[in-house]
Amino acid sequence: MPALNVEFSDRELEDLRQIAKERGTSMKALVREAAAADIARHRALQEGAEAFRRFFAAHADEFAAAFPDDELSVQGEGRVA
Repeated sequence: MPALNVEFSDRELEDLRQIAKERGTSMKALVREAAAADIARHRALQEGAEAFRRFFAAHADEFAAAFPDDELSVQGEGRVA
């Protein structure tokens, strides 16, 4: 499995040791869990943003009618982004 060397300040390293000890896990497992959780959160945010973009695009005319003051000026055909 590929590895990654990560540098921490003395304070951060001591905090990681303490947290790992309190949780009964290794520092390596603690850091890996934190990175995996951040990756999952990032993916979920990307998927949510894409779902919103698709929904908004599918209902753009409805949003335009409901919130006319928020519409950008129109030049030629379509909206200007």
